Amino acid sequence: ELPEVSEGELVRYFTALSKMNYGVDTGFYPLGSCTMKYNPKWHEDIPKFPGFASTHPLQPEETVQGALQLMFEMQEYLAEITGMDAVSVIPMAGAHGELASQLMIKAYHRERGDKERRKILLTDSSHGTNPATSSMCGFEIGVVSTNSEGNVDMKSLNTLMDNRVAALTLTLPTTLGLFDPHIAEISELVHERGGLLLGDGANLNSLVGYVKFGDLGFDCVMVNLHKTFSTPHGGGGPGAGPLCTKQKLVEFLPTP
Repeated sequence: ELPEVSEGELVRYFTALSKMNYGVDTGFYPLGSCTMKYNPKWHEDIPKFPGFASTHPLQPEETVQGALQLMFEMQEYLAEITGMDAVSVIPMAGAHGELASQLMIKAYHRERGDKERRKILLTDSSHGTNPATSSMCGFEIGVVSTNSEGNVDMKSLNTLMDNRVAALTLTLPTTLGLFDPHIAEISELVHERGGLLLGDGANLNSLVGYVKFGDLGFDCVMVNLHKTFSTPHGGGGPGAGPLCTKQKLVEFLPTP
């Protein structure tokens, strides 16, 4: 209690402070390729339901069947939306999903005895977390040039795509907001030379219901639930970066 301050003064003070902030309630909110959209307020009410928000991770399994059902069904939905075969909801953010996916790719090639594949290709328009993640996973990084239209330069990709490349990481639509018209050709080239095609789902909003990553030849894709499916973002989260994969990578998915 602040006896020297009236309620009216306090309300006006905190209202004035709130106007100093900038967010989705007051305007467009661009943050690199991570543009946050306005989410309906009732979407934030749903996770607050007592039976869901009060769940404890150490509760007996029989008492959390409802929450487990929600998670299982969400995995099924994400697999269908992305055109993948399996989903892990273990990663807690987009960058965490990137990390998990590249560790999976490393394990996949190691299992096949293909230990020379120590390089990840990225485009010069990639989000900054992409090369940072590759470096953390111990990969060398190759940068594929973009052409005058902002899409992948096929000559550059053809030159760099050798037998040391583990995967090409590609955001689609790109950080420049472009849907690369050569995606089928890109996928074919990467797979012909033994690599995998890893999708960054940062801009999945524009594909949902129209195109599936799996149909475009991607082997794995990270989904940002806060960008596409309105989980809270900023101010502490919670974050979520589910990992969706084709059958060939299922055995390498992270598990509890």
